[in-house]
Amino acid sequence: MPNKLKLEYDLDAYVERIKNNSSVFHTFINKQSLAAGVLVLEPEEEDTQEPHDSDEVYLILSGDGFLRIDNTDYDVSKNKLFFVAKDVEHHFHGNTKELKVLYFFGAPGP
Repeated sequence: MPNKLKLEYDLDAYVERIKNNSSVFHTFINKQSLAAGVLVLEPEEEDTQEPHDSDEVYLILSGDGFLRIDNTDYDVSKNKLFFVAKDVEHHFHGNTKELKVLYFFGAPGP
């Protein structure tokens, strides 16, 4: 019997899973063409991500701080959306509140 694709996701459950583990992110969709997940950073917690081999979109769910993209800082606040091209240096920093971010990765380029 083929695997049935899950169509509904509970972000609060994934945020709780992150808080109960040592990771700051959880990828809940991981398909060849698309990946999606949540990132949670506590105040002043370090974001250690490296550039990715595919384009990425971040949607800020809550929190504050900055997203540094290629040596430029952008203010982070609820409902802002950011695009980061593949292979570009980026990371979140300077948050004074818990930062929750929904992320999406496209398929890796050629």
